Amino acid sequence: MPTLETYKKQAKQFLHWHQSREWTVAAIIRDHVPRFAGFDDRAILDAEYKLADAQELVARRAGFADWAALKAQAAPGVEGEGDDDPMPFLRFAIPHVFVTDMDRALAYYTGVLGFRVTLKYGEPPFFAEVARDLARFCLRHVDEGVIDDAMRRKEDLFALTIRLENAAQVKALFEAFSAAGAAFHQQIKRHPWGARDFVVRDPDGNLISFGTGAGE
Repeated sequence: MPTLETYKKQAKQFLHWHQSREWTVAAIIRDHVPRFAGFDDRAILDAEYKLADAQELVARRAGFADWAALKAQAAPGVEGEGDDDPMPFLRFAIPHVFVTDMDRALAYYTGVLGFRVTLKYGEPPFFAEVARDLARFCLRHVDEGVIDDAMRRKEDLFALTIRLENAAQVKALFEAFSAAGAAFHQQIKRHPWGARDFVVRDPDGNLISFGTGAGE
């Protein structure tokens, strides 16, 4: 069992993630702290979140009823202990999109889709990262396309799926992309499972879905 000192470090880390608005921590908070059970991700990140809340999360995640119960059973430990044994926490995944012309791709993602370049590497550049709000992904240069374009269109082989909060935001983003000259593989569509989305096609044929999840 980790020592109390390690658990304290975990609680401080969760508090830091909340203060930094790491959106991936919202689901963990909702799952383990009862008072946040009915909150969506944004409401959780906007809410007041104290060290006591983070301690409650750590305790419940470790199988205890509360922080007091954890303290009663965990070995005290010493200051500095656990620094080389951090709690594994998967923050987010960053997919890679393959492009044959980096300058052309960056111009499309920034000028048409509204992303910003957060990293560009190489001369000429062969790797880049773009972001908009909490969505981010990498662009990687290849000399030739890695997916048969006819198959990609036929089977709707998406390179990315980017979530929005609700149907109104999907419609607003679709209209903004239309005005900016985006190429669409699919107009706004409501699926039988409840999701609503549209699909943009980049200059290399990569398909990016923007929409809600089921029932949102």
